[in-house]
Amino acid sequence: MNPNANPVSNPFVRGYNGLSIQRMIAIAYDDDCPLTYLPLHASQSHLRDDQIQRHECVFCDDFTLITQGQAVPDELDAQCRNHGIARTVIYAVMADDSGTPVHVGDTYSEEAARDVVRRLTFDTGHYSRCWEISSGHLPEETMQYLEDLADTSTLTGLLFEAFRIPDSDAVGVKLIATPWTDANLEIVDGRNAQALHSDQTDACVPTPLLNVLHLAAMADVRILVFDPNAAILDGLPVYED
Repeated sequence: MNPNANPVSNPFVRGYNGLSIQRMIAIAYDDDCPLTYLPLHASQSHLRDDQIQRHECVFCDDFTLITQGQAVPDELDAQCRNHGIARTVIYAVMADDSGTPVHVGDTYSEEAARDVVRRLTFDTGHYSRCWEISSGHLPEETMQYLEDLADTSTLTGLLFEAFRIPDSDAVGVKLIATPWTDANLEIVDGRNAQALHSDQTDACVPTPLLNVLHLAAMADVRILVFDPNAAILDGLPVYED
């Protein structure tokens, strides 16, 4: 498995990263055209919403400027060939998906947008950092490797450690220094994701286990439990006994 695999195909990924708020202006400019949405130019970022809504404006492909009641510099006005009316102000909640911006949703006040961001970022704790999945995602011999590893007191030094769960057939894995991205690993461990994967492979860690661990670690999972009675996680391979 490629340690830098696209996280879009990673079934452990949940929620959104890099949440932000963008104030956008909904502009009406032609009866036959839908509204267009543009950010306010930085020079007018101080304007209140009530100084924008239902006011005349000019705009280009990149920004809009309120002209009604506002002084617009000639050099900026020259860039805006289109005229319209700022119908309303929208606070768009955006996220980052591996460098690609994602539109999460719209609100009509900054307070509401901040509340959405607060809820999605889970300020009270970390979401989905502990997972329980079926041990059927590992071949029998790989599960046996994991059980043997959990029964030894020797640390692996490979950024994961296995442990037993009392009175259970389940085996847990503690993932260390997640997420296993190049940027994070080079800071905390001094090696990149490919070097870690190579070291783990050289230590004879079974490939099916490595594939699952790297997917989980890329999603910043810290505890992963393999239990024969747990549910199958869609998107992971399933091995028959």
